[in-house]
Amino acid sequence: MQIKRVGIVLRPSSPDIKDIFLKVKQAFEKEDIEVFIDSVSASMIGVLGQDFDILCKKSDILVSIGGDGTLLSLVRRSYKYHKPVLGIYVGKLGFLTDVLPEEIEDFVKKLKKKKFRIDNRMMMEANINGSKKRFYSFNDIVITRESISKMIEVDAYIDKKWFNRYYGDGLIISTPTGSTAYNLAAGGPVVYPLTDAYILTPICAHSLTQRPLVLPADFEIEIRTKSTKALMVLDGQEIYRFTPNDSITIKKAKEGARLIHRLERNYFELLREKLNWGK
Repeated sequence: MQIKRVGIVLRPSSPDIKDIFLKVKQAFEKEDIEVFIDSVSASMIGVLGQDFDILCKKSDILVSIGGDGTLLSLVRRSYKYHKPVLGIYVGKLGFLTDVLPEEIEDFVKKLKKKKFRIDNRMMMEANINGSKKRFYSFNDIVITRESISKMIEVDAYIDKKWFNRYYGDGLIISTPTGSTAYNLAAGGPVVYPLTDAYILTPICAHSLTQRPLVLPADFEIEIRTKSTKALMVLDGQEIYRFTPNDSITIKKAKEGARLIHRLERNYFELLREKLNWGK
């Protein structure tokens, strides 16, 4: 692919990263790559920007400057355009973002020479009551209680057959990419991110027999709740309410997220570093 235009989105409420944006912009322009910034990010740092949808249409790739949360939001918002996304790391943990600000000049040269790779990561698609409105998630879909003082009862169906009832604080349906996020904190397994699978992990289940489950992504999952009020949370960022009369259907999205990475990036080295394994 030829990269001639890039669209940049910044971490919200972070005007202090203006200098990093200018450094990144300069690195791309030095290689004759035109740079756009979305209007919300632009107003935050006092420069001119583009409407987000126009930016996505114009750009060959999209760039997030921030942490994993910024990249997650960008992937979901830009889903219908299916543009490759590069994460520049200005955060605390960084499982998804790959390039540091001080590395950007060298990496842009590699982009021009096509010395990079694009990983296709599974995403999930959900809808409520079979409606045409689709919700997309990169990391996880969490079904949880609306009130902290009450537990939630969740019925899970696999390919329309009742499978299990979870009683506790809720249920995490995670992608392999999201396995190192909330799923890991709740005691779920780490799954290699290029796998196509769901991980179902109960949150503080009121039963010692409930355990995480890994399923092939060919299955369709349906969620119902007997609670009066419940929440569906996408990637920890978008929240939707639903009732016992509602049914949530979850399946593998037709298109995955396309993440740009360095050729030398090694997932297992990353795990060891971020999780302090072997120390």
